[in-house]
Amino acid sequence: MTIEQNPPVSQLIRRNVLIVDDHPFIIEGYKNAITRYNPKKYDFVISQAYDCRSAYDLIENEATPNFDVAFLDISMPAYEEKDLYSGEDLAKLILKKMPNCSVILLTMYTELLKIKTIIRTINPNGLVIKNDLTFDELLFAFDKVMKNDKYYSQSVQKMLNQSPHNSIEIDEFDKQILFHLSKGTPTHEMPQYIPISLNAIEKRKINLKELLKIKSGLDEELVKEAKSKGLF
Repeated sequence: MTIEQNPPVSQLIRRNVLIVDDHPFIIEGYKNAITRYNPKKYDFVISQAYDCRSAYDLIENEATPNFDVAFLDISMPAYEEKDLYSGEDLAKLILKKMPNCSVILLTMYTELLKIKTIIRTINPNGLVIKNDLTFDELLFAFDKVMKNDKYYSQSVQKMLNQSPHNSIEIDEFDKQILFHLSKGTPTHEMPQYIPISLNAIEKRKINLKELLKIKSGLDEELVKEAKSKGLF
């Protein structure tokens, strides 16, 4: 009878992983799943951060190795001084500095426009709706990404499959922005009427112009095109 032993750490393939989430118990869950993945082949070195600021400090630290995989929660405390407001902004920063890093985004968002915007602007290796997440699902997603495949969780796939490719869908905040633009409300005054930040409103305007292919960049053209498509 022979006893199978794991190879020494020096023979394992090292992979650097970043996890950013503002809930420490969720980070522990991710770490628990990752360290159980193929332990006879990989040695995972896991770094963690809890908000945009601590993630920025980690990413920008010269002593930090390039990450192979990054798990990023989309909603987390911002670092306004560096224009980092979400996991999407962190993903862009990571991909700029570490273009070979595989990014897995996790979110509670279930609005189709938001999901489409994430896919269009980030093109993540993985996109998971947190309501779909189980221990086994996390391992499956990680396995797909480690094998250079893309992984979209069940809810993401369902939304994309049910949406006609040529359809345009926007959420209630976007409709409010379009409404106030049509009434001539200056953008900087909109947070008085819409319960999101000025920065979020400006980003949504940019996304709407990209979505509707407004080449001039003018708010008037955005309103005209949105009205012609019956979006508000």
